[in-house]
Amino acid sequence: MQSASGRRVVTGAWEDLGAEAGRIRLEVFVQEQQVPLEEELDARDAQCLHAVAYDADGQAMGTGRLLPDGHIGRMAVRKAWRGQGVGSLLLNALMDAARRRGDAEVVLDAQLHARPFYARHGFVEEGGTFMDAGIPHRVMRRRF
Repeated sequence: MQSASGRRVVTGAWEDLGAEAGRIRLEVFVQEQQVPLEEELDARDAQCLHAVAYDADGQAMGTGRLLPDGHIGRMAVRKAWRGQGVGSLLLNALMDAARRRGDAEVVLDAQLHARPFYARHGFVEEGGTFMDAGIPHRVMRRRF
């Protein structure tokens, strides 16, 4: 998937995209948000479809993953590219991948500050607020 600005999203396995995706996640979650490293890394990466967004110069801007059960997670955009549509590129690529494989819906655990972003993409909040890695979240779902 490529935008008019030359930005593109590459999807693939952890073995292909894990080095770049992992660097972004460590930068955003562990360094910025102080998520413990042992909570950020998990064995599910090997089972997921990963997405990495690149700018026109090939610099990685953000990442996300799609789990086999339809959960989208580990959405992270580097600070320099926030507010420029990178999250939307990633989210749309992951939702398109879910649709193509036949998923009827996608679900994610949104940090509270990110709820308006996901709502703009058709996600609806469910249930109450819960803590994950010391950060308040809410479940959000998008049916196709």
